[in-house]
Amino acid sequence: MKIDRLLASIAIAQALLGIRVIWRMIRTMGGERILPAERDTGTNSVAARPSQHSSQNTPALEQDRVTVIVPVLNEYTRLEPCLDGLATQGEEVVEIIVVDGGSVDNTQELVARYIRSNAHIYLVDASPIPPGWNGKAWGLQVGLRSARSESNWILTLDADVRPKALLTHSLLEQAKKVNLSALSVATLQEVGSIGEGLIHPSLLTTLVYRFGIPGKILNRVSEVQANGQCFLFRREALEACNGFQGIRNSVCEDITIARTLVASGYRIGFYEAEDLVSVKMYTDWRETWHNWPRSLSMHDHFSGIHTLVGLLEIVFVQALPLPLLFLLVIMHRRRNWMLIPNSVLGAMRIGVLFGTMRAYQRRPWTYWLSPLCDLAVAVQLLRSALRRRHIWRGRVLVRGGIK
Repeated sequence: MKIDRLLASIAIAQALLGIRVIWRMIRTMGGERILPAERDTGTNSVAARPSQHSSQNTPALEQDRVTVIVPVLNEYTRLEPCLDGLATQGEEVVEIIVVDGGSVDNTQELVARYIRSNAHIYLVDASPIPPGWNGKAWGLQVGLRSARSESNWILTLDADVRPKALLTHSLLEQAKKVNLSALSVATLQEVGSIGEGLIHPSLLTTLVYRFGIPGKILNRVSEVQANGQCFLFRREALEACNGFQGIRNSVCEDITIARTLVASGYRIGFYEAEDLVSVKMYTDWRETWHNWPRSLSMHDHFSGIHTLVGLLEIVFVQALPLPLLFLLVIMHRRRNWMLIPNSVLGAMRIGVLFGTMRAYQRRPWTYWLSPLCDLAVAVQLLRSALRRRHIWRGRVLVRGGIK
């Protein structure tokens, strides 16, 4: 029968891809996390701009000077907690550059208010965005060009990120400890609504299935996982790769810049960081559903067979087991040979659900029902991977260019 052949083909695909995912989970268990690193100086505020008479015997200022770049577009309702947190960073942070891509709300007025009370915050108007550039990539490039020449580290943050006081210092300590050219952080997620509790964890789990558990150094393009919400770069490595020019037409900027660095031979890392940094990504489940899959598909000029296999893993290993188990029950226990692989994969999905608990500050009760959304999420990711045109904050983003 045709249905028997179809189910047999699905079972074979599930077994082969499931072994890959299970091995990846085992191989990435016990990864390292970034822990809060106390400052030797005890300072809790952004350092003053060094003057001509500054002491030459201050190692932190000589060795670790960080420019923070925050690209924004209509972020009036989200930016304030980010700037509050940045104002508490240590002496390594010598400037905070907010790059505006053409906001039409009160974002620039909000930044101007902070500038009046903090001389280390700067506003750069980067509008209009030139043809061939996506907005965030252009903002990052403008920020890099505007950074002080003595800054040897670049930290990029999204406007909705809430950094704690020890964030920058802790990231630097981790990067230097394991000799990394860049690292990004799996930020602690803030979700509140019932709808977000259903959608967000299912989307997040697709990353775990495709790349494993955070906490490792990445040396191969196919293994690259990154998060542009909080990304620290050695400036020398970043500029050696032509800054952010290589991501100008990417719809997954963070993944593309990370892949570019790894392809150029640089060591990068991806870590959890306790509660050093959190983020409220979207206002509700609708924004989450329509916007996050744009970057989660991770489709760029580096995409190849590994990207396709990763999407197939989501379909066959994450999304199908629960519906197939339900189907087998409806079929009154016929084809029992399919129960074993799907029961194993279903149990693994529940285990991952417990594992991703730590990615959230608080979890709505619907978090525990999020596996029910896996099939819809898989379809949405496939649609996003095939789509070239995406809408972000009223702008049309086109993979490979802007129209």
